[in-house]
Amino acid sequence: MKLPMQHHHHPVRVQSPLPYPPFPTCHTLHLFSSSRLTHAASPLHNKEQAVSELLFFLPFSCVMWTRLVASKLLHRLSSSNSSAAADFPTTTTATSNWDEIINLQRSCDDGKETRNYKLFASTWNVGGMAPPSDGLNLEDWLHTRNASYDIYVLGFQEIVPLSAKNVFGPEKTRVAAKWNSLIGAALNRSSSFSEGRREAKMGEQRVHPVGEGTARSFHCILSKQMVGILVSVWVRADIRRCIRHAGVCCVGCGLMGCLGNKGSISVRFCLHETSFCVVCCHLASGGKEGDELHRNSDAMEIFSRTCFLPHPSLDLPTKILDHDRVILLGDLNYRVSLPEATTLSLVEQKNWNVLLEKDQLRTEVSVGRVFDGWHEGAITFSPTYKYYPNSDEYYGCIQRKKGEKRRVPAWCDRIIWHGNGIKQKLYERCESKLSDHRPVRSIFGVEVEVVTSLTSLTSF
Repeated sequence: MKLPMQHHHHPVRVQSPLPYPPFPTCHTLHLFSSSRLTHAASPLHNKEQAVSELLFFLPFSCVMWTRLVASKLLHRLSSSNSSAAADFPTTTTATSNWDEIINLQRSCDDGKETRNYKLFASTWNVGGMAPPSDGLNLEDWLHTRNASYDIYVLGFQEIVPLSAKNVFGPEKTRVAAKWNSLIGAALNRSSSFSEGRREAKMGEQRVHPVGEGTARSFHCILSKQMVGILVSVWVRADIRRCIRHAGVCCVGCGLMGCLGNKGSISVRFCLHETSFCVVCCHLASGGKEGDELHRNSDAMEIFSRTCFLPHPSLDLPTKILDHDRVILLGDLNYRVSLPEATTLSLVEQKNWNVLLEKDQLRTEVSVGRVFDGWHEGAITFSPTYKYYPNSDEYYGCIQRKKGEKRRVPAWCDRIIWHGNGIKQKLYERCESKLSDHRPVRSIFGVEVEVVTSLTSLTSF
């Protein structure tokens, strides 16, 4: 490009500056995440100011990128407190007629009985690792060969890398679809095997309604993604018709206090007369002293801002703690408050009891700063973070490479619950080496109230 210069008779060629990178730099994102922009007390305060700050820090030459970011930010600011539509199923069966039948039956006969169901819950930070192209066998993780469950609630974190492109850009839904495909294949492959084995023993022919599958087959009733967080809920075919009022609510607590690189997806549903809420979280990271307070703040934001859409004619719970059975799982990111050398020495000795005395989550709960009234089972397994990929070696337990960040082993991945009617049967980690985290799973026995007059109706 040629520009006329005042003190030259001949035009002088001016070299254009080097193009800016297509996405914000790490320095730019650090400015976004400063305390001035991410004050947790009011993430939706002064939306216009937040957008103008974002536009100021982004390179002016990236016009199209700036527009995309602003659009994403405004959408997140306007929707971070509201319920969202599930990614799958994309349509739901109308339940208004069924609700009318239920209300009529309740008015005639309020007799109830309690039934027990087995619920499998698990959390897994997959570290931005997509499932291998040759597939991934999930049967060991889902415990399908040795046991049978009625409900699976599965929470993932970092199904995509938490890069600026993924945080500000559109969701990469193909990765979530791949995970759901693998889950469905694992659950239904094992259920078919078990069903066939049972029929062979009984010498009977299988009979079931067309389109419903066998009683032991599983259907996904709800799946939702927010950046790297994914929740997937599966139920047995014979109780699918008893599931009603499924809903989703996403809360972003990440960049600028509202984007989805950190935060939660909460799902709710009713099984017969009992309401369930499952919260999948990815809380603030960081191993410095005081970082646990940021995690506390994220948790409080999630409880405050999560609100499901109310039902027009039924008194359904809208807040997390209003539900009958509540489970929270995820990469909560709480660390061990000990010097690095002491922690590594205790890890090598497998002295979990001493380490757990300095576990930040337990400390914060005991002093009443977070998760008041929640329960967690006894931890008898080794820390779930941080491993070298495809290895059993913790970061720091072998000589660190130059430039590697410090990552002291910790129980980052947790499952806790709130309320009555839930009894934990199992709490353990799994040994998949796909990422730098190990999955954690828990088996619960859950009590469900059933209107006795509806028993015959649900058999149709």
